[in-house]
Amino acid sequence: MSLLTDLLNLDLDEKEIIAEYIWIGGSGMDIRSKARTLPGPVKHVKDLPNWNFDGSSTGQAPGQDSEVIIYPQAIFKDPFRRGHNILVICDTYTPAGEPIPTNKRFEAAKIFSEKKVADEEPWFGIEQEYTLLQKDVKWPLGWPINGYPGPQGPYYCGTGADKAWGRDIVNAHYKACIYAGIKISGINGEVMPGQWEFQVGPCVGISSGDQLWAARYILEDNRNCWSCCNI
Repeated sequence: MSLLTDLLNLDLDEKEIIAEYIWIGGSGMDIRSKARTLPGPVKHVKDLPNWNFDGSSTGQAPGQDSEVIIYPQAIFKDPFRRGHNILVICDTYTPAGEPIPTNKRFEAAKIFSEKKVADEEPWFGIEQEYTLLQKDVKWPLGWPINGYPGPQGPYYCGTGADKAWGRDIVNAHYKACIYAGIKISGINGEVMPGQWEFQVGPCVGISSGDQLWAARYILEDNRNCWSCCNI
């Protein structure tokens, strides 16, 4: 193994952990994160401190008043660093404690905390579709360069090297989500070559959104792992 691989695989002292704070950026779709060292291990989200970031760099605050505070809301095991290290799903507030406009979780949490809603114990199952792209040409995996694949039909839930491109990546993400404690309930190939789907749930209330965004983060951050596959 290379020295870089050796260092990445170092086991850390359990007295300190790395917490990756994750939040939704200004577009409502981009994922942002930053890491900090904390005394560990941490078992409950209430034991985590709030943190801050420069919102003018994420499209979430003006340059003259750019501080945004992130509040930890959910914890997952970190499948990249492993050990006692964690992923922390957060939402976003002004220094005065007001949710910023892109913080959609705040209003959702208010609804789910209402007694009449909580008493119903609402369950959710969410499907997430995505397409794997070839890194250098930004063309779907399994498509011929500057060309198009055959008609749909054999790809949906397909098996085989000529129908299910990227299965190793999909399986790696699947296992990483299970390791993290996400309720990922299944995967399947979709109707287009290079297109896949995973399902999260059943989850109760606001946790469905937290778990989906954690699964999205793991899939997105895995792009560094896929470079050897040219994806």
